[in-house]
Amino acid sequence: MDHTSPAFLLLVLAVAALFSTIAAAISFALARWDGATIPAAFTRGGVTFAACLTLCLAALSAINR
Repeated sequence: MDHTSPAFLLLVLAVAALFSTIAAAISFALARWDGATIPAAFTRGGVTFAACLTLCLAALSAINR
C-alpha cells in the first residue's frame, strides 16, 4: 500500500484524533474522580489531547520518512 495516498493519510489522522480524544476523555474522568472542578478537568483533558495528538503525529512523521 502506498503510504502517501490521501485515503491512507486521512485514515491515519482519524485514528490519531480518535486515540487522542479517548485519552482526553479518560484524563477528564480521572480529574473529576480526583475532585477537580469541571473547568480544571477540561483543562487537563485539553492538555492531554494536545500532548497525545502531538506525540501521535510526531511518531507518524518519523515513520513516514
